[in-house]
Amino acid sequence: MRGQKPISPVPFRFQLDPQSGVPVYRQLIDQIQGGLATGSLAPGHQLPTVRQVAVDLAINLNTVLRAYRELEIRGVLETQQGTGTFISHRQVRPDDSERERQLEQLVGEFVARAGAAGFTLQEVAQVLFDRYPTLGKRR
Repeated sequence: MRGQKPISPVPFRFQLDPQSGVPVYRQLIDQIQGGLATGSLAPGHQLPTVRQVAVDLAINLNTVLRAYRELEIRGVLETQQGTGTFISHRQVRPDDSERERQLEQLVGEFVARAGAAGFTLQEVAQVLFDRYPTLGKRR
């Protein structure tokens, strides 16, 4: 990774949802992991500096630092002094409990948003089954 330029020329931007009930540092972590899952972030991609994220989102510097450090401990990020923070080239797969926690969080947010929009759980499930007919079948 040393000396390599970021893969994506489009800078990664964080967005916070103050209504979600999810702590800000957790939202930052989830967005980085989501970016990796969707391909909008890839190994070698440079993230905004801790200071830049804190200024852009009007949050405490330590909140961003906490998120970056947690991902660095997990091996998702690498920080190079004086250069920046990059997505690691190591392939890191979250453990089963972390994947389950993420899925539970996503489902909870999805159901809450659907309920706030006036949809019942049965209506949501019906659309999912209609759109993805193999959803209820065992693999």
